[in-house]
Amino acid sequence: MERHVLVVLPHPDDESFGCGGAIALHTNAGTPVTYACGTLGEMGRNMGRPFFATRESLPKIREKELRNACDALAVRDLRLMGLRDKTVEFEDPERLADRIEAFIKELQPSLILTFYPGHAVHPDHDAMGAATIRAVARFAKENRPVVHCMAITKNRETILGKPDVTIDISAVREQKLNAIKAHRSQTEALFANWEEEKKKNPDYIKRMEQNWQKEVYWTYSFEN
Repeated sequence: MERHVLVVLPHPDDESFGCGGAIALHTNAGTPVTYACGTLGEMGRNMGRPFFATRESLPKIREKELRNACDALAVRDLRLMGLRDKTVEFEDPERLADRIEAFIKELQPSLILTFYPGHAVHPDHDAMGAATIRAVARFAKENRPVVHCMAITKNRETILGKPDVTIDISAVREQKLNAIKAHRSQTEALFANWEEEKKKNPDYIKRMEQNWQKEVYWTYSFEN
């Protein structure tokens, strides 16, 4: 059992899509989980289906959705970092690492979940992952929490090798799905399309759903 898990990701819904299963397993086991969320995803293009958000209302809506998702995953400690969506890559990397280092010093996590820098597709994902690695690297080896990274590039296994952590999330699959659905503005269209596709291609959807039984991570290896 972990002492404390710190999740550091840039957007509302990254936690649910990316590591919602792992989070639910930790919280269900009684491990405290803190989510440090970089932005409110205010530049997202999805406005609900049918539309119920506007560019002006989206930040508040996404914050509410994020809090609902945290409730679904039993995350009791949500830290909103107040960065601007789609500009995290332009933040001063040292100052961003300073903020994450402060979380680590305060919470003393034994495990951190974040994106693998360079393998996270979106610039915000890569920047937040890089800042997290930079923050952890400042600690002496013996005091560093383990860092499990999510990698989503097509060539991830060619570059990084196979993931060394595979977690069976079948027991909390519905909990993860409920967290994803809590992000209504971003996922209602996705689930509507999903239901339509089920009617046309049930075998394909069955295979896709089977993929939702596990999560994989790469343990970050620090150079020194």
